[in-house]
Amino acid sequence: MSTEDTLDAALRTVAGERATGRIDGDRASIILDVTGLDQPSRDELERRVRAAAESVAGIATVRIAQTSQRIVRTLIAVASGKGGVGKSTVSASLAIGLHRLGRKVGLVDADIYGPSQPKLMGVEGSKPTARDKVLQPVPTPHGVPMLSMGQLVAPDQAIAWRGPMIAGALGQMLDGNWAAQDTLVIDLPPGTGDVQLTMVQKYRPTGAVIVSTPQDLALIDARRAIDLFVKAGVPIIGLIENMAGYACPSCGEISDPFGRGGAEAAATELGIPFLGRIPLDIAIRTASDAGNAGETSAFAEVSQRVFDWIPKGG
Repeated sequence: MSTEDTLDAALRTVAGERATGRIDGDRASIILDVTGLDQPSRDELERRVRAAAESVAGIATVRIAQTSQRIVRTLIAVASGKGGVGKSTVSASLAIGLHRLGRKVGLVDADIYGPSQPKLMGVEGSKPTARDKVLQPVPTPHGVPMLSMGQLVAPDQAIAWRGPMIAGALGQMLDGNWAAQDTLVIDLPPGTGDVQLTMVQKYRPTGAVIVSTPQDLALIDARRAIDLFVKAGVPIIGLIENMAGYACPSCGEISDPFGRGGAEAAATELGIPFLGRIPLDIAIRTASDAGNAGETSAFAEVSQRVFDWIPKGG
């Protein structure tokens, strides 16, 4: 067996198809594909490849060049026309639900007006680190790493940023080291401002989920959010009716303080899918306040419908 054949066999043992090498005299030059690996995994793989190459008789010098292909990720924008409709809770629960269904999910909290994901995901007070100017997402107890606007400023500090600063922060989070994550759920601020425009123009979401309560005022604003994505050519995955119905814990009677069925009727009128109703449930509020968003069953059906919508291979 030639020295080059021996090198190829040694590389396959430790790196499979990720490493290819050639020999020039007593020097081995190796190309190492690190696509989808985080930095510690990249460093460990390079160490093993180097050791394997150096063990081959006749090789005195080893040079390794890492290469990485850009991963095409599914970007799911979660939006609402107005605040106070439970969009952040839906975003967190959807991210956890998709993770449980087998997607490798990351969560981006781009809500500059009320970045609440650190609390919802149980990592309040956490700060991301940066490596080579790339943000490293913060792990959460739910298996969904995240980056949040709330992690980039001091606690209780107002985020009084203008458009370019907001766009820059959004870019830092979306271009973070998401490693093998194939899906990013993006919790957008309410409305149709700078963050939404940057999102649709530069990062092109795969699809958008719109959250609304059943009441007419919320639906008017939800229609504006839908119109923004439609005009930008971003597919609408569907509309969620949140805070839809309250079951009295004492008598079991169902009441509808925000109305009922408005979002479903609007979805039918607009010709977009209706993803389901989320009730006004004390269990959801309690779980969210405790950093356990997604721990209730109300979001399972919605998550399944979004999962089924995601293009195969996306």
